[in-house]
Amino acid sequence: MRRTTLRTLAALTACATAALFVTACTGQSSSGGDDGSAAGKDVTITFWHGWSQEHEVRAINDNIAAFEKLHPNIRVKSVGNIADDKVEQALRVGGRDAPDVISSFTTDQVGKFCSAKVWTDLAPFLQKDGIDPAKTFPATMLEYSRFQGNQCALPLLGDAYGLYYNKTAFAAAGITSPPKTFSEFEDAAAKLTIAEGDSYKQLGFMPNFHGYETSATHYLGQYGATYFDANGKSNIATDPKVAAMFTWQKNLIDKLGGFDKLERYRTTFGDEFSAKNPFHTGQVAMSYDGEWRTASLAENPVDFDWATAPFPVPDDQAHTYGRGYQTGTIIGIANTSQKQSAAWELVKYLAINTDAVVSFANAIHNVPSTNEALNSPELTADPNFRTFIDIAKNPHSSTTPSSINGGAYQLSLRNFGYQYEAGKVDLQAGLAATAREIDEAIEQAK
Repeated sequence: MRRTTLRTLAALTACATAALFVTACTGQSSSGGDDGSAAGKDVTITFWHGWSQEHEVRAINDNIAAFEKLHPNIRVKSVGNIADDKVEQALRVGGRDAPDVISSFTTDQVGKFCSAKVWTDLAPFLQKDGIDPAKTFPATMLEYSRFQGNQCALPLLGDAYGLYYNKTAFAAAGITSPPKTFSEFEDAAAKLTIAEGDSYKQLGFMPNFHGYETSATHYLGQYGATYFDANGKSNIATDPKVAAMFTWQKNLIDKLGGFDKLERYRTTFGDEFSAKNPFHTGQVAMSYDGEWRTASLAENPVDFDWATAPFPVPDDQAHTYGRGYQTGTIIGIANTSQKQSAAWELVKYLAINTDAVVSFANAIHNVPSTNEALNSPELTADPNFRTFIDIAKNPHSSTTPSSINGGAYQLSLRNFGYQYEAGKVDLQAGLAATAREIDEAIEQAK
């Protein structure tokens, strides 16, 4: 699974109004009732998901086949490559052609799905089957699958972010181990940077927010920022961690040559999800990326030694080293489904059955999303992939919280970051204005 969360934020936010309209159409309590599947009645359910690559589709279909073998009276009609906007439209309209089970790559949607009640609260199903979600799922993954007490989704594999580093370049620069704190990281990035005219022969790290995966929210994952206070108001202007992150990022930009010079160099990078990725080509010696990059590097071998490690943390939070930003896929049941008993059996199997979770994680090189699967001896995890397993287990790891209007607050923060790193806005004044923008948008969404 390849994460493109930031690139789809704008599109998702544009769908927010449409999603909120769903409340008026389907904001009732669960309508599924007893579909007879528990008593052996033949039932066909429809499952919509976003996987489209051949090996991904094959993996999900293998799990569905295993499920149908265990539940011979439940047939699953699987439909792949479905985007969130199509899901929202189908759930708004309802009817025979609407899906029963849905998965989404976008955890930013959870607040909308839960608050609009287009996805069913799964708490009664979990309770009925004696499943304790807090014991079943890692805390961070559980956090991004619920909103204000509504467990309308469950995690279905996850992504963890960490540091990729060029061991050959490290050795040439006299660096013996990956940096653990931001001060160590800054020193390493500077040592690894080799100028060439008004550009670079090699850049230690690309810190700019337009860089691949180097977003404000990903960086803030290393600080443990909360984004909102106890009253649901944006705290980005009052949380010192937020200002500290932006100050650190801007200082690193200046240390490595300045915003304009870095931006010119960034335009020479190839596609993120290809062998032309700047880490693959040696254009950058350190990269911030997800666990899927290990599979890409195996598929497209490079001519240098490389390794992974957790991304560094602020010096005053050195004890949290090992943490990382997390996100993932979610799965839930359509509130309009008339076959929710059968739908729950599929959700439970795909999201909780250890064999199913591990086999799927192994097949598509994602992080397992249950505690048992993370510790399974059947999990394929070489040392470089193990880094991301450990990040998923780390109690300090974090995610971005759900919001009623999806990822709109992240868009606001992203846009501020673009302005700040380019020197176009004052830090505190800009953060205060962005916080007001976030609060106003949430109030409007309510």
